[in-house]
Amino acid sequence: MDDLIHLFARFPGVGPRSAERMAFYLLQCAKEEAQRITELIAKLRETTRSCETCFNLSDKALCEICDDPIRDHKTVCVVASPKDIIAIERGGYYRGTYHVLMGNISPLEGIGPKDLKIPELVNRIKQGDIREIILATGSNAEGETTSLYLVKLLSPLDLHVTRIAYGVPVGANLEFADQASLSRAFEGRQAVLQ
Repeated sequence: MDDLIHLFARFPGVGPRSAERMAFYLLQCAKEEAQRITELIAKLRETTRSCETCFNLSDKALCEICDDPIRDHKTVCVVASPKDIIAIERGGYYRGTYHVLMGNISPLEGIGPKDLKIPELVNRIKQGDIREIILATGSNAEGETTSLYLVKLLSPLDLHVTRIAYGVPVGANLEFADQASLSRAFEGRQAVLQ
């Protein structure tokens, strides 16, 4: 039991108490449910791979998004990881496709452009009929560095490159917003009346 608790505590965002609750849940749940969890974990490790086009998680050569003819294949949202796709898809507002870089440029960690799926993005743009690239990397130093690098790299190509907006979250009071978020909100402001 201690080994299982320690293992669960290594999961991101899971503290010792949550790990303990998870271990006790597995001990007390129906045998079939515990076995199903074990089977799903094994299947996940065996069948999950990267999409050949966008590098999203998939169990086939193409992920469901790249294989969907209804999606807008002329618009590509560039993200750092498959987790970002899950967050965007949860909103249900974006109908284009994606390209996963598998990280961000981080000189301090020794991660450069060649360590990411950037050459594959450029090849994809040159081979396809892509008209817009939406940069959706994070607002931290690594995400900004990656975004700036991509803007410079893609500027000679004939396409529309945009960056997702950052600023004050919906429902937040201005008095609690940090200076960087307020600055971004002012920079990314849009016209309401023309």
